[in-house]
Amino acid sequence: MAAAAPPPPPTPTPIPPTTLPETGPVGNPIFARIRIANPSDVRPLHKLMYQLAVFERLPHLFSATESSLSSNLFNTPPFQSFTVFLLEVSPTPFLDAPVGAHPPITHVVNLDLPIADPESQEFGSGGDAVVAGFVLFFPNYSTFLGKPGFYIEDLYVRDCYRRKGFGKMLLSAVAAQAVKMGYGRVEWCVLDWNVNAIKFYEEMGAQVLQEWRICRLTGDALQAYGN
Repeated sequence: MAAAAPPPPPTPTPIPPTTLPETGPVGNPIFARIRIANPSDVRPLHKLMYQLAVFERLPHLFSATESSLSSNLFNTPPFQSFTVFLLEVSPTPFLDAPVGAHPPITHVVNLDLPIADPESQEFGSGGDAVVAGFVLFFPNYSTFLGKPGFYIEDLYVRDCYRRKGFGKMLLSAVAAQAVKMGYGRVEWCVLDWNVNAIKFYEEMGAQVLQEWRICRLTGDALQAYGN
């Protein structure tokens, strides 16, 4: 009688894969560039300034024109008088710019969702880039410190780009320039009802000086001193 056939060998236990399954890219990167504005930026800059006036509930006081901006903002080298940092954003990297005396500052922000910009055509600045905000500042002087400083007249980021770190980038760019030049401080004003901005500034380490009030001569009251 023939011997019985041996039982088949046991099936080996499957070895789990050692590599993770392929996934799509995480997040939605947006590329930001902060550069010094020039006369060709007057049109979007004027639009941003009007939007700021609307946001501050003061459009009835807005009388700036593209012509007045062109006449006043670009007559001196940067940081010696009025200077504007312009914020541009793009879904693709910016091309390398020539390194000059004041090279642009670049950042990459990874967002959970892409930004829908309903004004992308109106604020387009070439290629995929759009203008998203600005900060205008100029030198002042502290007799107490015995040093110059910068005063920020306006800082504005368009609505769809807020709460993503771009305002901090603009403010940080001014502060970094002040440090680079050995200046003693950076100052600005904030409306008392703008609690989000106040909280944002305090989180950056700024002091909100409750005891100070702005005094202003303008319009007829100013013109009276011309006689």
